[in-house]
Amino acid sequence: MLKSILTFLITIALFLFSWITNAQAHEIPKYKASDVKLYNEIVKMDTKYFNAYNTCDMKTQADIYDDDLEFFHDKGGLSTSKSEILKSLEKNICNKVTRTLIKGSVEVYPIKDYGAIQIGYHKFFNKEEPNAKSIASKFIVIWKNKSNSWKITKVISLHN
Repeated sequence: MLKSILTFLITIALFLFSWITNAQAHEIPKYKASDVKLYNEIVKMDTKYFNAYNTCDMKTQADIYDDDLEFFHDKGGLSTSKSEILKSLEKNICNKVTRTLIKGSVEVYPIKDYGAIQIGYHKFFNKEEPNAKSIASKFIVIWKNKSNSWKITKVISLHN
């Protein structure tokens, strides 16, 4: 009798646990692009920018960054000088670090009369530390559409 009651209580507890965790999983909807054309444009711009980043093409990087750039880095703080950011990239990144996008991680949201917000995960690989483990980190990029030309106006770079 005691065994039956215990089995019944465990079954109820497992059911409730399953029901609660399943309900929580449904609170956050799975991402689906609301504007596939915009999504594809932003992913294309991300590829263009990071191809330039990975190959030290400073001209393309400068062209994609807006003059009023704000770069928020969780470890380095806020940088607002486009020229200083580019100098830092050239000095510290060129031929030393490469970035890869985590496939399937990108989300793109339209911003009315402005552009789009891109959110995703990527990894950086330091060529000078080839055995260092690369950890996925989150990024947010705000893109502005200026006369049919996409510009990065804000970057939020998070590296746990």
